[in-house]
Amino acid sequence: MTARILIVEDEEPLTLLLRYNLEAEGYEVETSARGDEAEIRLKESPPDLLVLDWMLPGMSGIELCRRLRARAATERMPIIMLTARGEESERVRGLSTGADDYIVKPFSVPELLARIRSLLRRARPERVASVLGAGDLELNREKKRVSRAGREVHLGPTEFRLLEFLMQSPGRVYTREQLLDGVWGREIYIDERTVDVHVGRLRRALNRGRASDPIRTVRGAGYSFDERFGKTA
Repeated sequence: MTARILIVEDEEPLTLLLRYNLEAEGYEVETSARGDEAEIRLKESPPDLLVLDWMLPGMSGIELCRRLRARAATERMPIIMLTARGEESERVRGLSTGADDYIVKPFSVPELLARIRSLLRRARPERVASVLGAGDLELNREKKRVSRAGREVHLGPTEFRLLEFLMQSPGRVYTREQLLDGVWGREIYIDERTVDVHVGRLRRALNRGRASDPIRTVRGAGYSFDERFGKTA
């Protein structure tokens, strides 16, 4: 099951950036721009992890964090605090209030994603599996290995990341642009047709003989990992 993350942040551009990157990682994302509104939503349905800004309208992130830790339903929920305050005393204050981690703005999105994965792995290990599997296909994230029907499949680094990215959200169709952002990164300029080349390489490596193809091409849209792969009718 996909982990659900709530972002409580009043800077709209940052919220949009975080939402885009988290959804590209396969997470289910919700957002709120006010501390008091977030508190109501958290009472109704606590997420798997909270990304919480320090300074918020309605209620500060510090106060919201304190209240969440006082409730049984949210006392163990992973919380990452975002703030422009970088002084040691402020970091200590944030962590002592109950935040599990603390990151200072401006920050690296890949670093934040890594911290989210780490917290989820500890709190909800079933949500951040080290092994992705479907049918006779298995991808081991830690060992960087792929096997099919017990046979090791040799993939280049890019094909491995591409398969991992697709397997995280079976059935979801990604455009070439989304795959470029998710697999190669926004800072690298590569022609969209490069995606087709790597999908072709991935297919050749995975599909030996008459083996069924787990990668689905959606004409005019992009590619997805076939959610029906390995399932009997």
